Amino acid sequence: MTKKGKHSLKIGWLYPDLMSTYGDRGNVMILRKRCEWREIMVEVTGITLGTDSTEIDSVDLLFMGGAQDRQQEIVKKDLIGGKEGFLRRAIEDGTPGLFVCGAYQFLGAYYIAADGTKIEGLGIYDLVTRTPGRLAKRLIGDIIIRPRIEGLEELFVVGFENHGGRTELGKGLAPFADVVHGYGNNGTDRTEGVVYKNTIGTYLHGPILSKNPELADYLIRRALEIKYGGAPVLEPIEASWEREARDTVIGRYIR
Repeated sequence: MTKKGKHSLKIGWLYPDLMSTYGDRGNVMILRKRCEWREIMVEVTGITLGTDSTEIDSVDLLFMGGAQDRQQEIVKKDLIGGKEGFLRRAIEDGTPGLFVCGAYQFLGAYYIAADGTKIEGLGIYDLVTRTPGRLAKRLIGDIIIRPRIEGLEELFVVGFENHGGRTELGKGLAPFADVVHGYGNNGTDRTEGVVYKNTIGTYLHGPILSKNPELADYLIRRALEIKYGGAPVLEPIEASWEREARDTVIGRYIR
């Protein structure tokens, strides 16, 4: 059981000023509030242009949202300038994290834009993303998935996807979830996102944590477990509004 006031978490919000489309900043707000409601001390630190690279070493939980190609190029230059190694080490060493849409693509090997331009990624995730062309259909709409994460397998997770890229995972990489309704990684193999070490990459905006508090608590729990050891049990929080919002989406497509 987490003891009130005895635990703390530091959330590293990567490039909040450049990578935060479609309400992705809401994920940080939700993580913060669900910690505060349990009296877990929480600090959110923005890691962006000009931030010392070593700041990444001090965080317990990572978050990075989506962005357009131009913003990703700016972020790429900054990461290569010093932060890439720290981010890679944090992920490889097991720091939990949530990476949405553009951030998810960015952690892969490369991204092929609609005009054919190849944008090199960080290569932390063994995946590639390609856009079929300017006239190709964007994958847009409500999405419902079932996570493959232990303890969340029976949960319907809902969100909103809007991406032109089709992502293919490497053979040794596990998807985050199976698609029940929507497109997911590429619209064909019925998978969504990726799980690597303790991080999740996903196309779900919304923000994803607003209608899926169980996923927020999973990330908080993993961060506490990595920091303090043991298997923390989080005090339950009433979440009828969040679940009603999720059920509304589910009810449109699943009878």
